Amino acid sequence: MRLPSKKVSETMKLHQVYKAVILHRALWAGWIMSGFVVIALMADGTIQLFAPAHIASMLQETGFSMDLTHVVGPIILGCAILYVIPVTAVLGAILVTGFLGGAICAHVRIGELGSPPEIISLLLGAMTWGGLYLRVAQIRAILPLIR
Repeated sequence: MRLPSKKVSETMKLHQVYKAVILHRALWAGWIMSGFVVIALMADGTIQLFAPAHIASMLQETGFSMDLTHVVGPIILGCAILYVIPVTAVLGAILVTGFLGGAICAHVRIGELGSPPEIISLLLGAMTWGGLYLRVAQIRAILPLIR
Protein backbone atom coordinates (compact mmCIF):
# COMPACT_ATOMS: atom_id res chain seq x y z
CA MET A 1 0.00 0.00 0.00
CA ARG A 2 1.44 3.33 -1.06
CA LEU A 3 0.92 6.59 0.71
CA PRO A 4 -0.39 9.47 -1.34
CA SER A 5 2.40 11.71 -2.53
CA LYS A 6 1.00 14.63 -0.55
CA LYS A 7 1.38 12.71 2.74
CA VAL A 8 4.94 11.69 1.82
CA SER A 9 5.75 15.29 1.01
CA GLU A 10 4.33 16.50 4.33
CA THR A 11 6.24 13.82 6.22
CA MET A 12 9.48 14.83 4.49
CA LYS A 13 8.85 18.49 5.34
CA LEU A 14 8.26 17.62 9.01
CA HIS A 15 11.48 15.60 9.04
CA GLN A 16 13.38 18.54 7.53
CA VAL A 17 11.89 20.93 10.09
CA TYR A 18 12.81 18.54 12.91
CA LYS A 19 16.36 18.23 11.58
CA ALA A 20 16.66 22.02 11.27
CA VAL A 21 15.47 22.50 14.86
CA ILE A 22 18.01 19.95 16.13
CA LEU A 23 20.82 21.64 14.17
CA HIS A 24 19.75 25.04 15.48
CA ARG A 25 19.85 23.77 19.07
CA ALA A 26 23.22 22.12 18.50
CA LEU A 27 24.57 25.38 17.07
CA TRP A 28 23.43 27.31 20.12
CA ALA A 29 24.83 24.66 22.48
CA GLY A 30 28.15 24.84 20.61
CA TRP A 31 28.33 28.61 20.92
CA ILE A 32 27.46 28.43 24.62
CA MET A 33 30.17 25.82 25.27
CA SER A 34 32.64 27.86 23.24
CA GLY A 35 31.60 30.96 25.18
CA PHE A 36 32.48 29.30 28.49
CA VAL A 37 35.90 28.36 27.11
CA VAL A 38 36.56 31.87 25.80
CA ILE A 39 35.44 33.50 29.06
CA ALA A 40 37.74 31.22 31.07
CA LEU A 41 40.69 31.86 28.75
CA MET A 42 40.11 35.62 28.67
CA ALA A 43 39.88 35.72 32.47
CA ASP A 44 43.10 33.72 32.81
CA GLY A 45 44.95 35.82 30.25
CA THR A 46 43.75 39.08 31.79
CA ILE A 47 44.76 38.01 35.29
CA GLN A 48 48.19 37.01 34.02
CA LEU A 49 48.64 40.39 32.36
CA PHE A 50 47.14 42.79 34.87
CA ALA A 51 47.14 41.02 38.25
CA PRO A 52 49.96 38.47 38.28
CA ALA A 53 50.33 38.80 42.06
CA HIS A 54 47.04 36.89 42.46
CA ILE A 55 48.54 33.81 40.83
CA ALA A 56 52.11 34.16 42.11
CA SER A 57 51.87 31.23 44.54
CA MET A 58 50.46 28.92 41.86
CA LEU A 59 53.21 29.94 39.43
CA GLN A 60 55.89 29.26 42.03
CA GLU A 61 54.39 25.85 42.85
CA THR A 62 54.53 24.82 39.20
CA GLY A 63 58.05 26.15 38.74
CA PHE A 64 57.33 29.16 36.51
CA SER A 65 58.75 32.61 37.15
CA MET A 66 56.61 35.72 37.49
CA ASP A 67 58.27 37.21 34.39
CA LEU A 68 56.48 34.67 32.21
CA THR A 69 53.04 36.13 32.95
CA HIS A 70 53.70 38.92 30.44
CA VAL A 71 54.41 36.29 27.80
CA VAL A 72 51.79 33.68 28.66
CA GLY A 73 48.95 36.19 29.12
CA PRO A 74 49.00 37.47 25.52
CA ILE A 75 49.40 33.91 24.23
CA ILE A 76 46.25 32.84 26.08
CA LEU A 77 44.34 35.89 24.84
CA GLY A 78 45.53 35.25 21.28
CA CYS A 79 44.37 31.62 21.45
CA ALA A 80 40.95 32.72 22.71
CA ILE A 81 40.60 35.31 19.95
CA LEU A 82 41.59 32.80 17.26
CA TYR A 83 39.13 30.29 18.69
CA VAL A 84 36.16 32.65 18.68
CA ILE A 85 36.64 33.82 15.06
CA PRO A 86 34.86 31.29 12.81
CA VAL A 87 37.52 31.33 10.08
CA THR A 88 40.37 30.57 12.51
CA ALA A 89 38.38 28.49 15.03
CA VAL A 90 40.12 25.18 14.24
CA LEU A 91 43.58 26.74 14.60
CA GLY A 92 42.42 28.36 17.83
CA ALA A 93 41.11 25.02 19.12
CA ILE A 94 44.44 23.34 18.35
CA LEU A 95 46.36 26.09 20.16
CA VAL A 96 43.96 26.08 23.13
CA THR A 97 44.32 22.30 23.38
CA GLY A 98 48.11 22.62 23.33
CA PHE A 99 48.05 25.30 26.02
CA LEU A 100 45.71 23.28 28.24
CA GLY A 101 47.82 20.16 27.70
CA GLY A 102 50.86 22.10 28.86
CA ALA A 103 48.99 23.22 31.96
CA ILE A 104 48.06 19.62 32.74
CA CYS A 105 51.66 18.53 32.16
CA ALA A 106 52.98 21.20 34.54
CA HIS A 107 50.77 19.88 37.34
CA VAL A 108 51.59 16.24 36.62
CA ARG A 109 55.29 17.13 36.74
CA ILE A 110 55.02 18.35 40.33
CA GLY A 111 52.90 15.38 41.41
CA GLU A 112 49.47 17.01 41.48
CA LEU A 113 47.63 14.23 39.74
CA GLY A 114 43.88 14.93 39.64
CA SER A 115 44.20 18.44 41.05
CA PRO A 116 41.46 21.02 40.38
CA PRO A 117 43.56 22.92 37.78
CA GLU A 118 44.09 19.64 35.88
CA ILE A 119 40.40 18.78 35.94
CA ILE A 120 39.43 22.29 34.84
CA SER A 121 41.98 22.15 32.01
CA LEU A 122 40.68 18.76 30.92
CA LEU A 123 37.07 19.97 30.95
CA LEU A 124 37.95 23.15 29.07
CA GLY A 125 39.76 21.07 26.44
CA ALA A 126 36.72 18.81 26.02
CA MET A 127 34.43 21.84 25.83
CA THR A 128 36.73 23.46 23.27
CA TRP A 129 36.34 20.58 20.83
CA GLY A 130 32.76 19.79 21.82
CA GLY A 131 31.71 23.37 21.18
CA LEU A 132 33.55 23.43 17.88
CA TYR A 133 31.99 20.11 16.86
CA LEU A 134 28.50 21.43 17.53
CA ARG A 135 28.94 24.80 15.81
CA VAL A 136 30.98 23.85 12.72
CA ALA A 137 29.41 21.51 10.15
CA GLN A 138 32.78 20.70 8.55
CA ILE A 139 34.06 19.25 11.82
CA ARG A 140 30.94 17.10 12.11
CA ALA A 141 31.48 15.93 8.52
CA ILE A 142 35.08 14.94 9.22
CA LEU A 143 34.23 13.20 12.49
CA PRO A 144 30.70 11.79 12.31
CA LEU A 145 29.71 10.43 15.72
CA ILE A 146 26.35 9.12 14.51
CA ARG A 147 25.68 7.77 11.06
